[in-house]
Amino acid sequence: MYEVLQRDALAPGLTLLRIKAPDVAMKMQPGQFVIARADDRGERIPLSVADWDDESVSLVVQDVGVSTRKLSLLSKGSFVLNLVGPLGKPSQIANFGTVVIVSGCFGTGPGFALARALKQAGNKVISIVEARNSDWLFWLDRLERISDRLIVTCNRASSGDSCATNPLKRILGSENVDRVYAIGCTFMMMEISKATEPDGIPTRVNLMPLMVDGTGMCGACRCIVEGRTMLGCVDGPEFDGHRVDWYSLVERMRSYLDEETDALDIWDRENWHRAADRKGMIDR
Repeated sequence: MYEVLQRDALAPGLTLLRIKAPDVAMKMQPGQFVIARADDRGERIPLSVADWDDESVSLVVQDVGVSTRKLSLLSKGSFVLNLVGPLGKPSQIANFGTVVIVSGCFGTGPGFALARALKQAGNKVISIVEARNSDWLFWLDRLERISDRLIVTCNRASSGDSCATNPLKRILGSENVDRVYAIGCTFMMMEISKATEPDGIPTRVNLMPLMVDGTGMCGACRCIVEGRTMLGCVDGPEFDGHRVDWYSLVERMRSYLDEETDALDIWDRENWHRAADRKGMIDR
């Protein structure tokens, strides 16, 4: 059992959980993830790690299904049943020169951890954050402290850029960029990869395909990279964005969308008494 030391509602559907797990935290590196399970009936959920210290790891949970909703409803002082990690290959951290890190939604958390490590390695760090609207923006103060430049875009902006690809293209057209990273929703990472491909700029994306065990045994997280079947959990989660078969990845991620939607609807109806708790947590 792993104690929840802190719980913050970051944005609609996004919750920060800081969980006591010193054995995991002491080995964590940027780009890696953990798998969490809320209770004995919960699914194993892969979660990128946003931050860590000597005794805990911080996770940004996106509330999209039954198991993530259970995790997002945990309160300070409650417990996560299982927490396994660190898993996956860490990001390569070196002094590349100028790097651009594009993050959005839950990816802003792990994007911060990556930006911090790359800045400490001596890079010039440009951070671009994409959000559905201003309510979905969080940790901008943290990113500003460790970035040489911070650019914010909102999909529903009345002025300014509505998506991350626009400022990225301007940067690529006006200055030398040695490497680009993208972490967040699959569509955003695909578009960022398309934007950098004509100039051949190395682009790393952090994939989170469907996953079960997280150790390479089940094959559920398979994706096609460079025409070969790769496993997101042990070969990744970070891959060359120019070599990912995005179409097949999107199709696989939609495999159980109807079942997930139905399961969440049933759980919400059976647990209607927790709806008020959830609304109160969001309001706070």
